[in-house]
Amino acid sequence: MDYLYSAAAAGGQAAARRPWSKEEDKMFESALVMVSDYATDRWALVAAQLPGRTPQEVWEHYQALIADVDLIMRGAVDSPVSWDDDNNDNDRHGTGHCRPRGQERRRGIAWSEQEHRLFLAGLEKYGRGDWRNISRFAVRTRTPTQVASHAQKFFNRQANVSARDSKRKSIHDITTP
Repeated sequence: MDYLYSAAAAGGQAAARRPWSKEEDKMFESALVMVSDYATDRWALVAAQLPGRTPQEVWEHYQALIADVDLIMRGAVDSPVSWDDDNNDNDRHGTGHCRPRGQERRRGIAWSEQEHRLFLAGLEKYGRGDWRNISRFAVRTRTPTQVASHAQKFFNRQANVSARDSKRKSIHDITTP
């Protein structure tokens, strides 16, 4: 995995003497879980699980990972696509604008009543416009873009009295979590 700020994490020097392979990253993650954060020789213990890697390389790789996670959590970059996801059709972060000629646009999956109630609770807690936190902490099955789209439909439905009075009911008519 190429980390975004590996050079910055290493004080301006190239952090990895050689790129980290997918297998090394998986072993690295497993070793981080197994070795306590408070172990005095943590980086040596983690490096022992990674043939050919020094404690210094492991520490630099960890610092790069922390910097990347921080950027992702602040919303500066999209979450990286998982290496395990060989089927990118369901990629939460795909561009969605490239599809073979003649192929129809896939329609989204309708929101369940439970998801809508979680949305309302998140809206109450995080406020209008904080779609990222509502997605991250309330409606974990939906992306921030999906939450924003749902909110737009919800607020439009609430503002349009004639739509609420129609015979056709909508999930957007539910107003309490």
